Amino acid sequence: MPQRVLITGGLGTLGAAVARAFEAAGASVALIDLAPAPAGAGPTRIGGVDLTDPAAAERAFEAARAALGGADAVANIAGGFTWEKIEGDAGAWRRMFDMNLTSCLNMCRAAAAGLSDGGAIVNVSAAASERAAAGMGPYAASKAAVARLTEALAVELGGRIRVNAVAPLTMDTPANRRDMPSVDPKSWTTPAAVADTIVFLASPQSRAINGALVPVTNPGV
Repeated sequence: MPQRVLITGGLGTLGAAVARAFEAAGASVALIDLAPAPAGAGPTRIGGVDLTDPAAAERAFEAARAALGGADAVANIAGGFTWEKIEGDAGAWRRMFDMNLTSCLNMCRAAAAGLSDGGAIVNVSAAASERAAAGMGPYAASKAAVARLTEALAVELGGRIRVNAVAPLTMDTPANRRDMPSVDPKSWTTPAAVADTIVFLASPQSRAINGALVPVTNPGV
């Protein structure tokens, strides 16, 4: 049976790359996003979901699982980025933790109860979670929290559901090119490279990997 995969943030740049990679591997995918679903989208495209609301996350998980006829893996791609120094907008900290940690936590809770045995959860942390530069405090702290959540859940779920995370460098996306026009993107990681790593971590081929934070730090092609 093809793998059945739920992808949060599935309508964004990385989410779309992850969806393509899973589909290329033969999986059936359902996309969950805060953005509205495209007009005429079927039941596997679920938009308008606020994943910071635990009840909304659970409803979206159940709707996606029903549309796929079951659920074997979740890829938590939903999140965001901001650059803010400590003397700047204090609200940036709350926004980053809501977007990156709370959304991930709520879907992990739904997945822990609803994934099939032998299932997998793959979260997205960041290389900056290990060492942050100036202005990266809110983002890096929230992604470090995702890494520690991943480690804790890997133990709590006892291997019944494996939980791992990727930790990419800056990704080569239109938004990052727009926001950092003076930076050479040649050293950035491609969404396709991150997506391929996520597909591997969700697959049976990675069955011996649990609780890992996997760096994705080469540019990729």
